Amino acid sequence: MRLLVLGGTRFLGRATAAHAVAAGHQVTCAARGTSGPVATGAELVRVDRSVPDGLAPLDGRSFDAVVDVSSVPSQVRQAVTALAGRVGHWTCVSTISVYADLSAPGGRPDNTPVLPAAPPEMDDPTAGDEEYGRCCVACEQAVTGSGRPALVCRPGLIVGLGDPSDRFTYWPVRFARADRPVLAPGRPDDPVQWIDVRDLAGWLVRSAEAGLTGTYEATGAPVPRAEFLAGIATGVGGTPELVWVDPQFLLDHGVQPWSGPRSLPLWLPLPEYSGMLSRDIGPAVSAGLTFRQLADTARDTLAWYTVRGDSNLKSGLAAADEADVLEAWRKSQG
Repeated sequence: MRLLVLGGTRFLGRATAAHAVAAGHQVTCAARGTSGPVATGAELVRVDRSVPDGLAPLDGRSFDAVVDVSSVPSQVRQAVTALAGRVGHWTCVSTISVYADLSAPGGRPDNTPVLPAAPPEMDDPTAGDEEYGRCCVACEQAVTGSGRPALVCRPGLIVGLGDPSDRFTYWPVRFARADRPVLAPGRPDDPVQWIDVRDLAGWLVRSAEAGLTGTYEATGAPVPRAEFLAGIATGVGGTPELVWVDPQFLLDHGVQPWSGPRSLPLWLPLPEYSGMLSRDIGPAVSAGLTFRQLADTARDTLAWYTVRGDSNLKSGLAAADEADVLEAWRKSQG
């Protein structure tokens, strides 16, 4: 299979290219080439999707399949037009953030309404959470409206090697430093849901091989937070003491949910976001999506973090902040 990855130099794009090369496919990555190297065995074609005719370096080439990880509508529309007649199957990697309501557990694409698509003047998915979702809806519509066979993949939280957000990385790193109690957000039975980037990449390649079409949510099965943290402990070693802290107390003390500085990653206020961490993945599993053990993801992520050359975590609580919140929590409990 001649596979074109639009991107391919970081995180999911790079993992997808690496998996496709390992599977014996001819892989071309079209990117600026500024985010890092392409996977060994893949070809880099330098393009700039931010300018008109930015895909001109691909002129004259045709591909059996495309995987596009962009969430910028103008870039996706440009690619659909520029590659018309030269591509067989198209995969649009979107997000579960396209949904208008993420409060109901067990949601699927066929029972959860999406946000309105971004209008042409809204082209920056980094402007905010709703703008991100609406931009991804516009990307989906550009692909599905092209008339070519298309897979729309809506992942949940993608984790593991190469993750630029450190939303998952915080937990194995924190457990590896478990010389003091670990602040655990919420309740032990709160749901958590994620997918290893390598599992998602493998499924995208297999789906392109099979010509899978339709809209699927690609994330792991939801598990209780206590089970999630236990799996990380198994992967990195050790049995840390967990201190479960009430969500409202965390918010009152300036702890942010989900990601970013002074946050506790993979934690969201419930019930408002119950549906973001407990999606129904049955259709994707039936279509061949498989998962590795959480302990393996945790161990491999910690090893990647150790050698990546940047010890600063982009998400999570600093040690002093965590200690302050835990001390305040203990005092509040008498």
